[in-house]
Amino acid sequence: MEKIILTGDRPTGKLHLGHYVGSLKRRVELQNSGEYDKIFVMIADAQALTDNADNPEKVRQNIIEVALDYLSVGIDPEKTTIFIQSQVPELAELAFYYMNLVTVSRVQRNPTVKTEIKMRNFEQSIPVGFFCYPVSQASDITAFKATTVPVGEDQAPMIELTREIVNRFNNVYGETLVEPEILLPSNAACLRLPGTDGKAKMSKSLGNCIYLSDTAKEVSKKIKSMYTDPLHLNVADPGHLEGNCPFIYLDAFCRDEHFERYLPEYKNLDELKAHYTRGGLGDGTVKKFLTKVIEEELAEIRERRKKYEQDIPAVYDILKRGSEVAREAAAATLADVRKAMRINYFDDEELVKEQARKYQG
Repeated sequence: MEKIILTGDRPTGKLHLGHYVGSLKRRVELQNSGEYDKIFVMIADAQALTDNADNPEKVRQNIIEVALDYLSVGIDPEKTTIFIQSQVPELAELAFYYMNLVTVSRVQRNPTVKTEIKMRNFEQSIPVGFFCYPVSQASDITAFKATTVPVGEDQAPMIELTREIVNRFNNVYGETLVEPEILLPSNAACLRLPGTDGKAKMSKSLGNCIYLSDTAKEVSKKIKSMYTDPLHLNVADPGHLEGNCPFIYLDAFCRDEHFERYLPEYKNLDELKAHYTRGGLGDGTVKKFLTKVIEEELAEIRERRKKYEQDIPAVYDILKRGSEVAREAAAATLADVRKAMRINYFDDEELVKEQARKYQG
């Protein structure tokens, strides 16, 4: 069996460091590992419309932003198929069939759905499209026969529902769909990077994101205002690491060689943490170090993005070609699904002959 990856993002804004450590950086590593036969990365515009139906222009404008972020981090269209969800209509048809295999109560129990319904204030009036998006995700994953889905921890319930739908379909109609496995970030700090204000999640609406496309000046300004230990009022005071954003970010980004370059009085992050917790180390020093670490990570990404920004038609051409490749793959799976469900009427010659005999006899 081929090893295939399917992953993606909703185009509701520029991508940020949370996306980068949670998925983007890993995608590039997986792409370059040579371990996978095919990799599909989806810009999930149809899914984004489930809670932006009254503002499609927002989604439309952000298609290019997400594509630029993908290319800037090193996702290579020669190795990875980048496509737009809405341009593969076979996905919607698959989702329609899968809806018959899952109950309303099962979707309601999904903790990710519960959280997002509350976050979007949909408790009183949930759009049907939004409510059903876990089923749509199952169609996205299975359409490409994905064996591996790299996602953050918060998406684990979605993958579990996909596996349930796959098993139900195969039990009812015969072995047709591939059951995917989840691939979580290997670095625990990357499971969920908090916003710069210490909130649990980066969010454009909260204004607590560091975007991949931010300038060096913008990154520096955001790190300077980053939430630290509110009890660490003086340099001499012992500091606390729990919920301290600069240290959480250092856990995700810092390597020992960064200390050699930018803070040689420490050998590694453990030494820096020990000094901070016993007192005598100011937040300003930690933030300056973090700024250099982040800037080293983003500089190449920023430069690569500038190059792609100079030829936007070429970026759209990448998306068009990728969508054509994705549609061909999804169409093949849809044909298998129709055959398994015995609704491939015009391709079933035996059905035609059977009905002819029935009425001739």
